[in-house]
Amino acid sequence: MMASSVISIISSPIMWLSILFAWSSQNFILRYAQTSSNLWSFVLSAPDANSYIAIGFSSNGLMIGSSAVVGGYSATEWFSGSKKSSRLYLAFQLNTDQPSPRIIYALGPTGVMPSSPSFSLTRHTDMVSTTLNYVTAGVICGIVLENRLGVDVSTHKGLGVFLLVLGCLQVMAFLARPEKSSKVRKYWNWYHYSAGRILIIFAVANVFYGIHLGGEGREWKGGYGGVLAILFVIALILEVRMWMRK
Repeated sequence: MMASSVISIISSPIMWLSILFAWSSQNFILRYAQTSSNLWSFVLSAPDANSYIAIGFSSNGLMIGSSAVVGGYSATEWFSGSKKSSRLYLAFQLNTDQPSPRIIYALGPTGVMPSSPSFSLTRHTDMVSTTLNYVTAGVICGIVLENRLGVDVSTHKGLGVFLLVLGCLQVMAFLARPEKSSKVRKYWNWYHYSAGRILIIFAVANVFYGIHLGGEGREWKGGYGGVLAILFVIALILEVRMWMRK
């Protein structure tokens, strides 16, 4: 795995990052957050097993072609990491709007460390490929950024929380969906369709409001409006086809 040029080492506090027990068998813990619109911060920690640890971002879950950062500690030198107590920590940032959800973790052989001048890696002894959902990080990030930047976006934040709750209720509604032959099925349909349309309307409005708060101007609004127009046409076509079947 090769380190990408978009990775840079950081030393910021880690308490406000989201926490994920990424690899239970090896006690790998990943902390992460979106710290700005195109910047993500990560801190990977693992037990000090006298070996290197690695994390990679892959488009297909494979090591070949992934962007990765590797670190560890030996008695003679450090490389791309730090040691606190009995754990190793790798802190880095990615300059990207959305990191790849396919993440690879690897552990090197015990007692074998990369050394100067080449710092070439020996083959890992164990690895795992996982998928990470960044939605939760985005929600937490919004609250954290409001506090850190000292800005008042209470309306935008309130709408976002409302949309998150309504979206969760939409998914949970499937657990209580009556059978098609049930007399109350039509009421469930009314609720589900109405809540879905309310969710879409407020989501669109909140995005436009967020663009306004960010002062991005007509270009962003026009681009977002164009995407919405395309989605509206597609939805209209699908809606017409559904009614024609009936």
